[in-house]
Amino acid sequence: MEENTVKYKSKKFAVRIINLYKYLCDEKKEFILSKQVLRSGTSIGANIAESETAISQKDFLSKIYIALKECNETLYWLDLLYETEYITDSQFQSLKQDCDEMRRMMSATTKTMLSNMEKSDLAE
Repeated sequence: MEENTVKYKSKKFAVRIINLYKYLCDEKKEFILSKQVLRSGTSIGANIAESETAISQKDFLSKIYIALKECNETLYWLDLLYETEYITDSQFQSLKQDCDEMRRMMSATTKTMLSNMEKSDLAE
């Protein structure tokens, strides 16, 4: 069921972030923080997409971990936008919820991959 994959969710999140960027630039005339959240928020899905063509388990894990770090960075920028009143509480909570969900999914993936890699190393 594609709707439950981190790839699907990260793309939908990127669309929301792009729309947030347009809103912040057009309506709030904010150009610095908005560019930062645009970069990190769209980078999540880009790294997940790149992980699909990983040449090894370590490469795959690296791309997922980079996406996880971008997710954490995005939460930081969203928090700043909220605390400086560029976005409302409802906007912040909705975006934070989506970001947290992706973060949990990627964290679980990295833990599973590391565990499987350790088991594989022990079996050799």
